[in-house]
Amino acid sequence: MSIPTSRGSILIVEDDEDIRAAMAELLENEGFEISVASNGQEGLEVIEQMPRPCLVLLDLMMPVMSGEDFLRHLRKHPVFHSLPVIIVTASGRQPLPGAQGILKKPFEIGELFATVAAHCDG
Repeated sequence: MSIPTSRGSILIVEDDEDIRAAMAELLENEGFEISVASNGQEGLEVIEQMPRPCLVLLDLMMPVMSGEDFLRHLRKHPVFHSLPVIIVTASGRQPLPGAQGILKKPFEIGELFATVAAHCDG
């Protein structure tokens, strides 16, 4: 069995364990290195320790620190201020200022792959 070559790193910030695990597994199977966080505060800690991601997939409604607060902190960060962020949400909200798009839950696997392909090389 061959191990896929990494196509880049992605950070998934999502409080729903099932959604987080499913997205991580799907993207790992496509050759991406995945880091996960269950809230915005954890996301800020994880992003400092991982290889620079090509994309952040960000839920909005989470405990401890919301996706909106995470995005505000990220945009002020000297290294990560320009990272592409896609909001992953079931709410009818439009993308937040500073986000590059929105992926509405529930989404099709193809929508997830197309979103990632638009922001990550490989």
